[in-house]
Amino acid sequence: MAVRRVVPDLRSTSMEEAKAFYTGVLGLEVVMDHGWIVTLADPERPGVQLSLMTHDATAPVVPVASIQVDDVDAAYRAARAAGAEIVHELTEEPWGVRRFFVRDPDGHVINVLAHD
Repeated sequence: MAVRRVVPDLRSTSMEEAKAFYTGVLGLEVVMDHGWIVTLADPERPGVQLSLMTHDATAPVVPVASIQVDDVDAAYRAARAAGAEIVHELTEEPWGVRRFFVRDPDGHVINVLAHD
């Protein structure tokens, strides 16, 4: 299992203001907008991203980061084997990702995902 991308997830209470800040001040561009989550990227380096979230559509919490892996099932098995707390079970989401949320030893909730 290999990590492909790490994206910070920031909770937003005012999505429009947050989008305006990150596009206007830092020059990021919106590359995905589902309403409750917006991902922004550097137009020159599309892998440099951050996401803004008002809530999560199917999970109980907003994670602090999303980590894309090449084998989410292997990551899930490793988390289970390590005795880590699974906050959101491994799920096929309607927007094209397979993911689970896990709590790290410091209490941070991480969204571990793979694209279909």
